[in-house]
Amino acid sequence: MMKTLADLMTLRGRSAIVTGGAGHIGLAVCEALLEMGCAVSVLDRDGEACRRRCLELNGRAYAGKAFALSADLADEASTRDAVGRHVAAASGLDILIHSAAFVGTTNIAGWAVPFEEQTVGAWDEAMRVNVTAAFVLAQEARPHLEASGHGSVILISSIYGLTGPDNRIYEGTAMATPAGYAASKGGLNQLSRYLATALAPRIRVNTVTAGGVLRGQAEAFRRRYTEKTPLGRMACEEDFKGAIAYLASDLSAYVTGHNLVVDGGWTAW
Repeated sequence: MMKTLADLMTLRGRSAIVTGGAGHIGLAVCEALLEMGCAVSVLDRDGEACRRRCLELNGRAYAGKAFALSADLADEASTRDAVGRHVAAASGLDILIHSAAFVGTTNIAGWAVPFEEQTVGAWDEAMRVNVTAAFVLAQEARPHLEASGHGSVILISSIYGLTGPDNRIYEGTAMATPAGYAASKGGLNQLSRYLATALAPRIRVNTVTAGGVLRGQAEAFRRRYTEKTPLGRMACEEDFKGAIAYLASDLSAYVTGHNLVVDGGWTAW
């Protein structure tokens, strides 16, 4: 007999690391995994933010439990050590999700500014966290994911890893899409394809490409963005839970090297 959908989607007895777990999309990722019974290490650079997020999540009586795991993804040793600390605490690792990233609202000099003012320093910092950290995490986690028998890696990308930005939607606002953000997300998409073949057959690697998420942006930007989106709205964090549930579990046991685009049709035009 075939397994039921309930059997395929359960994550009971499995554990995950979620980078950027204290962030907005990170919350949706952690919620999805916890609802399915997974033990989740909420990884972020800000240890106090990790602890607050775990208190929040564990107060909701999910089937799984959240644990704080602080690490600096810009530092290779700290990144590798975080994997080891999770494995020691959870006696293994089944799921690795890289959601942490420098985004358009990240406040560092030379980042979300006009192109001619963007700096190599900001570019390098973003590449380190957005792409290099994913490489380091996958490399360090590989033996544990292989031993799991259910190894799944999910990299969170962006529509700007697939398309160029339409700068007209930012006119009259303080918002911008840095070149380093777009380049890093494009790199993450290709890293996912590379890892899907390099880590096969015992580890699956897939990407979730996120569209714009409603988060208090200027009204003019929201209107322009919505007009360009076939489903007529920006995303909310909840929109990503189904994609995570699918790719993290045995619902997608024969899916690897795939980019699941959750953008309301933005890239379909």
